[in-house]
Amino acid sequence: MALFILRRLIQSLFVLLAVSVVVFFAVYAVGDPIELLVSPEASLADRQQMIARLGLDLPIWQQYANFVWRALHGDLGNSFVQGVPAISLILQRLPATVELVVTAILLTCVFGIPLGLVAGLHRERPLGRGILATSVLGFSLPAFWQGMMLILLFAVWLGWLPASGRGETVTVFGVPLSFLTRDGLAHMAMPALNLALANVALVLRLTASGVAEAQNQEYVKFARAKGIRPRRIVNRHILRNILIPVVTVVGMEFGSLIAYSTITETVFAWPGMGKLLIDSVYHLDRPVVVAYVMFVTLLFVLINLLVDILYAVLDPRVQLVAPAH
Repeated sequence: MALFILRRLIQSLFVLLAVSVVVFFAVYAVGDPIELLVSPEASLADRQQMIARLGLDLPIWQQYANFVWRALHGDLGNSFVQGVPAISLILQRLPATVELVVTAILLTCVFGIPLGLVAGLHRERPLGRGILATSVLGFSLPAFWQGMMLILLFAVWLGWLPASGRGETVTVFGVPLSFLTRDGLAHMAMPALNLALANVALVLRLTASGVAEAQNQEYVKFARAKGIRPRRIVNRHILRNILIPVVTVVGMEFGSLIAYSTITETVFAWPGMGKLLIDSVYHLDRPVVVAYVMFVTLLFVLINLLVDILYAVLDPRVQLVAPAH
């Protein structure tokens, strides 16, 4: 276990280094932030002073070397627009994004697993076929279109839910939370549902496939031959075994949702990291964009490591380190 974790951490360092190279040079090749930061009426001396203050007068390789050196000391640079550390802006928005993603994951499990169980147990019946057919919509419909349709239905036509924002929050240990207030829950409902729809479809189909496959396994046939009640067979034999890949997928999707919540946060004006990224791209705030990508990559790597360890704990047959030949 220790050797596996050490090996993965070393791999993670190379992943972070590769991502930093790609995102740094890609972001710095797009647009000129000076055009947005300096007034068109400013003199050439003022422009040169701003360029020197931001370090943009240095060669690109030297800018990258300075970035890596500061990153090793926990400094990912200052925002061009707000003049504060980029990581502090990200950490300010992190609770909103994590809260939204956790709610989406809960909705994924609450709806995806039971519906997948029903579809797998009744695969040849109209109910099971209908559930599987409907789940295709979760994959095929674009997230921004789903979001706009949710706003049109629940905010415009029915007037049940607010269309944007985070609503009222309660601060717990310095962290603002929406789900502890009625207004916050109302604001969170649509963005969390929009973020969860594709994952509900994924978990639903994965669960249904696992149930259908498990029913043909010898241990299930043996349990039936012993006269065990069908509900107990499902709960103690089928469900327990199919939950291993489901837990793995849900854990990996947690990291993916953090990375890809940008569209949902933009559509619903949810003040999370994704909305910060879009605003930073719009204003060519390069340090914030680079810091965001690096931070999300680090989260994704750590979450995948935790999922691998959890997978090995749930299924003792899985070996984290291959045996020597």
